[in-house]
Amino acid sequence: MNKKALAAYIVVAFIVSAIAAISGFSREQWEITSVRDSAFGVRMRTAVAFNHDEHNEKAAIEDCTECHHSFDEDGAKVEGESTESLECSECHMAEGQTKMDLMRAYHLNCKGCHEDQKAGPVMCGECHQK
Repeated sequence: MNKKALAAYIVVAFIVSAIAAISGFSREQWEITSVRDSAFGVRMRTAVAFNHDEHNEKAAIEDCTECHHSFDEDGAKVEGESTESLECSECHMAEGQTKMDLMRAYHLNCKGCHEDQKAGPVMCGECHQK
């Protein structure tokens, strides 16, 4: 491969990576830099800045089901069943639920944990930064 072709390849790879990062195409947990869900097309506030691995390391979270939980028909948490391959809206907007229900689920899970642990942001502007 000549130098021009290699340089062009590097530029294209950089552009594709930048577009993927900006648009949130990545589904790998360690690459997540913000909380995004396709159900939120138009947002009232900015997406929550969030580095998945850094957060879990700092919070000492080793069990994925702490956040990526699953519940049975009776509303009981299913132990050991993780949903990290799904967007939260796939469950939290099922059967007539609204975007408000999804937003409430995010806030109860994230903000609720921060309040319980007495650590992490709990005010709107602390998570939804401009």
